[in-house]
Amino acid sequence: MNKNEFMELIKRGDPITGGTEAHALLVQYSNEALRITAELNGAYHEPDKVRALFSRLTGKDIDDSFFMFPPFYTDFGKNITIGKNVFFNTGCTFQDRGGITIGDGTQIGQNVVLATLNHGVAPEKRQVTYPFPIVIGKTVWIGANATILPGVTIGDNAIIGAGAVVTKDVPGNAVVAGVPAKVIKMIE
Repeated sequence: MNKNEFMELIKRGDPITGGTEAHALLVQYSNEALRITAELNGAYHEPDKVRALFSRLTGKDIDDSFFMFPPFYTDFGKNITIGKNVFFNTGCTFQDRGGITIGDGTQIGQNVVLATLNHGVAPEKRQVTYPFPIVIGKTVWIGANATILPGVTIGDNAIIGAGAVVTKDVPGNAVVAGVPAKVIKMIE
C-alpha cells in the first residue's frame, strides 16, 4: 500500500485493524505527528513558526489568521482542515484520523478533546478502530475541557459549554452543556 492508497482509505473512513499494512502506515504517520508536535510543544515559537509547524503536521496550507497556544496533541495530524480566523487555546487533543473540519471564526478552549475513533465493542474486535468525522461549523465557541465524540456535527454559531461531552449533533445557534450535552437555549 502506498501513501496515496492509504490516504484514500483514510478519506473513505475504512476501519483499520492492528497488524495490517494499513496499521503499519498509520503507526508511521502517528510517529511523524509525535515528532512535529514535540517540536511545536517543546519551546516557544513566534506565531508564524507555529503556523508553519501546524501546516507541516496537517500537510495543508494554514491561513495566516490561524492562531494557537501550544501545547497541542494529535495522533495523526493529516486529517485536520481549518478555516480562517480559528483559535485553539492550550492543551487541545485532536484524534483526527476520522477527519476534523473546523469552520471560519471558531474558537476552541483549553484542553478540548475532539475524538473521531471508536473501537469494536466485541472483545475480538477491540483492535479494530472505526473512524467517524467531526464537523464544526463557523463561529462556534467550544468551552474549556469539552469533549466532542465521533460523528458529531456542530452547527454554525453554536456554543459548547465548558466540560460538556457532546455525543450527538448540535444545531446551529444552540447553546449546549452537560454530560451528555443537551440544548439549554437557542441564540436569537
